[in-house]
Amino acid sequence: MTRRLLTAAALALAVGFPPAISAQTAEDAGEWRHGAALMGEPRYEPGFAHFDYVNPDAPEGGMVRLGTQGSFDNLNIIVAGVRGELAAGLGLVYETLMTDAMDEPSTMYGLIAEAIRFPDDYSSVTFRLDPDARWHDGAPITAADVIWSFETLKAANPLYQTYYANVVSAEETGEGEVTFGFDVTGNRELPKIMGQLLVLPKHWWTDPARAPDETMLEPPLGSGPYRLASFSPGRSVAYERVPDAWAVDHPTNVGKYNFDEVRYEYFRDATVLLEAFKADQVDFRSENVARNWATAYDFPARAEGEVVLESFPILSSGRMQAFVPNLRQERFQDARVRRALNLAFAFEDINRTIFFNAYERIDSFFEGTELASVGLPEGRELEILEEYRGRIPDSVFTEVYTNPENADPQAQRANLREADRLLREAGWVLEGGRRVNAETGEPFEIEFITFQPSHERYALPYGQALERLGIRLNVRVIDPAQYQNRLRSFDFDLTTVLWPQSLSPGNEQRDMWSSRAADLPGSQNYAGIRNPVVDELIERIVFAETRGELVAATRALDRVLLHNDYVVPQWFLGEQRTARWDRFSHPEIMPRYGAAAFPTIWWYDAEKAAQTGTAR
Repeated sequence: MTRRLLTAAALALAVGFPPAISAQTAEDAGEWRHGAALMGEPRYEPGFAHFDYVNPDAPEGGMVRLGTQGSFDNLNIIVAGVRGELAAGLGLVYETLMTDAMDEPSTMYGLIAEAIRFPDDYSSVTFRLDPDARWHDGAPITAADVIWSFETLKAANPLYQTYYANVVSAEETGEGEVTFGFDVTGNRELPKIMGQLLVLPKHWWTDPARAPDETMLEPPLGSGPYRLASFSPGRSVAYERVPDAWAVDHPTNVGKYNFDEVRYEYFRDATVLLEAFKADQVDFRSENVARNWATAYDFPARAEGEVVLESFPILSSGRMQAFVPNLRQERFQDARVRRALNLAFAFEDINRTIFFNAYERIDSFFEGTELASVGLPEGRELEILEEYRGRIPDSVFTEVYTNPENADPQAQRANLREADRLLREAGWVLEGGRRVNAETGEPFEIEFITFQPSHERYALPYGQALERLGIRLNVRVIDPAQYQNRLRSFDFDLTTVLWPQSLSPGNEQRDMWSSRAADLPGSQNYAGIRNPVVDELIERIVFAETRGELVAATRALDRVLLHNDYVVPQWFLGEQRTARWDRFSHPEIMPRYGAAAFPTIWWYDAEKAAQTGTAR
């Protein structure tokens, strides 16, 4: 189960639902619960005071300034990801039915919904709203708001059409109660998925002066810990804490949201953003460039103790980051071509010369978790894969997936010879030093798109290796808005994609790898994978009844994706590298699955700021 960016819905679009499974009686609907875990029971008992990883006595006040690259032209979270560029931090304005705990995986506790219940067959879920829940204008949050939010988000958004594919009805089934009906049974994740539903104020959005299916630059109404205070399109946006927000003392919020103001400053260029941090115009940043981490923070403020570098382990998710060829193009539909692209990638050289040996090569779509396939398949995983023998590569059963090693010139030459052989087999031959299609004479040229100039550092050396195969790689840096639009419409040859993965994968896998998602603009199936076996394995994951079955099915999916060479895996680092001006503090014990969790559980530390000379 993963968090998602909220995207478009056309309010005027009618939503047609097929019949749901027959409604449950009150006795069959399950007992009311204060929280829900995907597997097992929630850690915190009913009536808990606060999460263990927060400081309940954290002082409130101060401002934090964050930097982000790009621009924004939209304050309508409904159309995020479909139209315009959404302002950073807008989620601070809103709340969901339930909220995550950062010290236990796949567990949620009531927020707008004070309680949840669902039957043993998971055919529906009912939420009982907290009668104290209020919008910032004082109006109560109602069942009508919840139903409208669901229908609006699902109506036109590719992600939610896939994510909520099995959710076929939403109705008020009691005072302050909303029941979602499913067209399947046994999908354990669906109740928790609906708990993630972002709740929007129907009375505000249905005002005739507003169009929920269009971008806007009007501060929206919410119920969350912050409201939008000021903004300058494309330049900055600021949120102010709402001291009388209805949930300010809610157990899930105690010790959180301590800053009076959270401000985002926009920068067009990553280098300028870094310099702004060093000039104390930005308070905190995550550093994802190895060269910067190794060399860019050697400046007086750090030497004098005013700036702190700190890394936090990332234990909450796995990931696949890769060069992604667009399989919607015929040339990339041949697995031999895709393997040749991997053979040409000299990761070891790039890691040594550019990344200061900071990274390891990714060899799983669930890197960093127990879900990653290891060795040859065995046990329950092998049993699952045997059902698909003859429909998946034979190498799944006989070979451990490995990326090519290009640690020295001899290995690089050998891999390029193998790449040349595969390309020739696939019908791409050399003529005059250029790789061309043997039948049409079409030259093999690839456009690599990115919005980060820093990506040229690794893309250009990759292009040099491909040039030795007669393939021309044209690296094109475009602005973030254009990049997002091209990615949404799958208008690219090759790009870099990061797919984060939760510790309990489920319905979101459909959006990442399914055949249906390959044709949905805006989905996360950027590669364009269409494979019936992949589709079937995804459904095994979605309907897994035990943790063991979930792990086995996920490892089987991982193995099938890897052995089809759909992507060229890149690299990973299992920690979040951060830099900050030393005027903030965090709890002594950080949440296991929260990484830095900044600024959510941090606070402005006036005493520390005075000691380090960083007060403002």
